[in-house]
Amino acid sequence: MNFLAVIGRVIISFLRTSGRIGIFASNAITCMLTPPYYPRELLRHMINIGYYSLPVVGLTTLFTGAALAVNIYEGSSRFNAESTLPTIVVIGMVRELGPTLCGLIVAGRVSASMAAELGTMRVTEQIDALHTLSTDPFKYLIAPRIIATVIMMPLMLVVVADTIGVLGGYLLATTKLGFNSANYMKSTIDFLETIDVIASLTKATVFGFFISLMGCYHGFNARGGAQGVGISTTNAVVSACIMILVSNYVVTEMFFSS
Repeated sequence: MNFLAVIGRVIISFLRTSGRIGIFASNAITCMLTPPYYPRELLRHMINIGYYSLPVVGLTTLFTGAALAVNIYEGSSRFNAESTLPTIVVIGMVRELGPTLCGLIVAGRVSASMAAELGTMRVTEQIDALHTLSTDPFKYLIAPRIIATVIMMPLMLVVVADTIGVLGGYLLATTKLGFNSANYMKSTIDFLETIDVIASLTKATVFGFFISLMGCYHGFNARGGAQGVGISTTNAVVSACIMILVSNYVVTEMFFSS
């Protein structure tokens, strides 16, 4: 009976947390769609999330694309299928590795930053002060962060990640593996389809929403001083990464299950 009680407590705790996150997300979406808006805050977060994340995203996907090309070449050479390298690199980067790696990197940087900032504001009672100034914390703190992440992920970060990842494979293949530059580019363009790009951008939008939602939720509900802020930051990154991996499979299934 004690074993069943433990299982019951875990299930109830999971449902309770899921309900709280669902209510938080509903309130955040409502605030995103209704005025007042804070364009200065939105622009500030867009620059912080998009522009300042570009270096780490670019470096990561560049070397990932190169490593992917090496592994594909080594594996395909066993079956005399080296010519498939450009096709597999572009499809693998655009469909899967580009958006997923970008999402995980941004989750580690942005979600942690949001949770730490909002958590500090919570434990120092700055969020309570906003209520006394007749300012809705959801509209001023939460909505701009979520909108900025949802915009910058597909329009800047994942586009750059996909492009630089494919470029990394191209550079390694043409400089080290002996591929002809023109033939490599032709194969890449011929086999990249519109549905691949749409799926990549859709994943980016979904990932951006979950990254910002988890960061804001855990930071907004932080308790217990400095230790509570640290716990909320850790929980934000872990939950954002889990949501990225789960939603990645769901979106992939939606687009390519046939």
